[in-house]
Amino acid sequence: MNQALASVKEEIKKVIRGKDDVLDVVLCTLLAKGHILLEDIPGVGKTTLAVALSRAIGLSYKRMQFTPDVLPSDILGFSMYDKETGNFEFRKGAIFTNLFLADEINRTSPKTQSALLEVMEERRVSIEGVTYSLEPPFFVIATQNPIGASGTQKLPDSQLDRFFVRLSLGYPDHKSATEILKGHSMEHIDEVSPVMNTADLLNLQKKADSVFASDAICDYIVSLTEATRNTDLLTQGISPRGSLAILKMAKAYACYQDRDYVIPQDIHKIFYSVCNHRMILSTKAKASGKDTADIVQQTLELIPIPELS
Repeated sequence: MNQALASVKEEIKKVIRGKDDVLDVVLCTLLAKGHILLEDIPGVGKTTLAVALSRAIGLSYKRMQFTPDVLPSDILGFSMYDKETGNFEFRKGAIFTNLFLADEINRTSPKTQSALLEVMEERRVSIEGVTYSLEPPFFVIATQNPIGASGTQKLPDSQLDRFFVRLSLGYPDHKSATEILKGHSMEHIDEVSPVMNTADLLNLQKKADSVFASDAICDYIVSLTEATRNTDLLTQGISPRGSLAILKMAKAYACYQDRDYVIPQDIHKIFYSVCNHRMILSTKAKASGKDTADIVQQTLELIPIPELS
């Protein structure tokens, strides 16, 4: 494992216990320049994870609680008239940061949710015909309560597709829950120290982007995604944007493991996290009791693993 990222992981583990696999994917998503959707019940550490991540890497951080009355201008910014100069001056919104935490994103209106589409895809904000670029690195970590919880609104597919991965922390195991009671919690977030800076992260992102993916690996990814489009268990499979996310995440995972080339096992490690929110189950799948995890496993078993020369 990359030593710099291993140090970041150890810092986060001071307040997030027993979630090593989730932390691995979170760090790989940062290397891939992707955004993260955390879907879980309240109280399992979603906000704590975002704060600890920003502290461990030395990222500027802003959090916004999404409620029905939040407006797009609260996120992006707005122009205000200055009487002294006689001009309208742009006031930056909360999105102008390195790590933006959109807390309970599915509690706000679709109009406000859509305000994040351009900024997540192109890392820039367009206000009144003027475009403002965001300073890298830039990430969105959004949390949402499970669909059907009181006051929630379903995220549109176009919004979901902007997230590289959807993760769930879930309940801690018995040992981790005991350690939380003994003091490993948000109250000790000040113990998380920066062990990396933004320049280090940008360099690692370039390193991850330069990881070699052979023609066989690219063909394997396309075969996997095509399989999700050609099954009667799904009404929607993985889009080309999803295929790109798989490749970028596989490169990031290889870099995370201090390797400069992608192997099929890298794809297997990240495939479910990248794909689970991009699939729409068919009536047949629901009737047979299958979920996205079953279909991901079935897809990985169906497509032969390529032999790399």
